[in-house]
Amino acid sequence: MRYMITLKATAKPTTPPPAELMEAITALGQEATAAGALLDTNGLAPSAEGARVELVGGKLSVTDGPFAEAKELISYALYQVRSKEEAIEWTSRFLKLHRDLWDGWEGEADIWRVFGPEDFAPGA
Repeated sequence: MRYMITLKATAKPTTPPPAELMEAITALGQEATAAGALLDTNGLAPSAEGARVELVGGKLSVTDGPFAEAKELISYALYQVRSKEEAIEWTSRFLKLHRDLWDGWEGEADIWRVFGPEDFAPGA
């Protein structure tokens, strides 16, 4: 099963991320990649650099960012794992690094299962 994890910052210290945190994130990413679990990950630019395309009442509209959400989406990761519990474990380890190494940082991660062709096969 594939899962996409999105990370949102809810409280960010005024200091940049410490070097120890970045080193620990790199090590965790290497471990997850070596285990065959991590497929892709990257940071995301602020919503001010994005746009939203909506379809309402048969009409398309485009709105440039920033968006009004209080929580800024800052990164994503794509995992190939055996279960939702395994995706939760990798995600928890990532958030624990932030807790332990960047005092004052708070955030949340959403875990989304990604459909594959097997989800749309006849009889699925």
